[in-house]
Amino acid sequence: MFETSAFAPALPEIALAASVMALMMVGVFSDAKKALARVSFLAILVLVGTAVLVVITGTDNRVGFGGLFIVDSFAVYMKLLVLIAALCGLVMSDRYIRREGMARFEYPILLCFATLGMLMMISANDLMSLYIGLELQSLSLYVVAAFQRDQLRSTEAGLKYFVLGALSSGLLLYGCSLIYGFAGTTSFTALAQEMANMDAAPTGLIVGLVFLSAGLAFKISAVPFHMWTPDVYEGAPTSVTAFFAVAPKIAAMALILRVMLGPFGDLIAEWQQIIWMISVASMILGAFAAIAQTNIKRLMAYSSIGHVGYALMGLAAGTEAGAGAVMMYMAIYLAMNVGTFAIILSMKVKDRMVENISDLAGLSKTRPGMALALMIFMFSMAGIPPLAGFFGKFFVFSAAIDAGLIYLVVIGAVTSVVSAFYYLRIIKVMYFDEADETLDAMEGRAMKGILLVSSLAILVFILLPQTLADYAAYAATSLFAG
Repeated sequence: MFETSAFAPALPEIALAASVMALMMVGVFSDAKKALARVSFLAILVLVGTAVLVVITGTDNRVGFGGLFIVDSFAVYMKLLVLIAALCGLVMSDRYIRREGMARFEYPILLCFATLGMLMMISANDLMSLYIGLELQSLSLYVVAAFQRDQLRSTEAGLKYFVLGALSSGLLLYGCSLIYGFAGTTSFTALAQEMANMDAAPTGLIVGLVFLSAGLAFKISAVPFHMWTPDVYEGAPTSVTAFFAVAPKIAAMALILRVMLGPFGDLIAEWQQIIWMISVASMILGAFAAIAQTNIKRLMAYSSIGHVGYALMGLAAGTEAGAGAVMMYMAIYLAMNVGTFAIILSMKVKDRMVENISDLAGLSKTRPGMALALMIFMFSMAGIPPLAGFFGKFFVFSAAIDAGLIYLVVIGAVTSVVSAFYYLRIIKVMYFDEADETLDAMEGRAMKGILLVSSLAILVFILLPQTLADYAAYAATSLFAG
């Protein structure tokens, strides 16, 4: 007989897995014309129910499945962010996939499977469960990247992501094998004990940690493992790009935080230099490479690389304040990107999707509401006070300064100024250029609701920055509990 207590920590994941498999049956046995609408609606309910279960499960530190799975305040915080991102991605994609000939019920199911993998990644407490969660997410995302089968760009994006993703998984597995070989365990708890008892970490274990870091850096598209990001962002269907830009980033960042600050927390001197180099490179590339872009999806790809660099500054600090700052940054990143992609998904001219920055010309005159919202998001991404993006960078910079990483903060400040150029260029195009063609009005109450909520969240964040910072700081303490 199995003990139910062993399964209790993973109740949200078990419920999600069972529900998604049930949805597959619903899709298969439903009328072809109604299958997508039915499955999409039920998938939204499933994700909402999963979020409720995550909250109910609680924030007390508990492990299940023989120590492979852990639930704590950190996991609850990051899981809620992932589920919000997945919900927004699913809702925003509804009209798009119908319009673009992608109306198949498998789409919401694949997004749910990817979300399940992300939840497992966040609660991973062993190298084996880490890999299972990572691959469950990746396999689903490989398929949705190439979901628009009749489009060469989409097929190419899916293939590039698959090949490079397989390479990164190989690096990660090789790193895991080296760590196991030199430490004798794959458990995060046991690894932390081993690291604490070692006078000096073996060279082989350090090499394994480098390979593991490389595999994880690929998932957050950090330099130099970013090469897939611009092409996949541009080539994948826009609804998929909107999902890619937020949910997997949050999950992968959560995983990096747990791995680096948990089992390898005592090796901060070894991995800190890896993280700050990746952070610097990501900030610089994200700032300068985006300047020349004309496609807004490609620009957002380089923007996401830059934001990953800023978030990694908090990890490089290696402190509770740094971890809390990263968690706060990812919540703000979620609001900014969801709102921006809501507008990108609405960029149509006579029912034809457009992606160039020049297509936004004159938007302030024809669609003033959309222009105002996009201006808010661009200013926030640039870190202009008093918007949410400013506070995200402020807390990350503060954590880095407290940890003595002054040079990292200086580079971050300089690249923020540089990146402000291309964000302001979008605002200039909307407000000062003349439009050749007028963008269609935004469709759907759900899309307008997402845009309104995300805009307000960015605007009014100044009223409650400390509230989110305190909650993130509380959640971060569980990473250092051991």
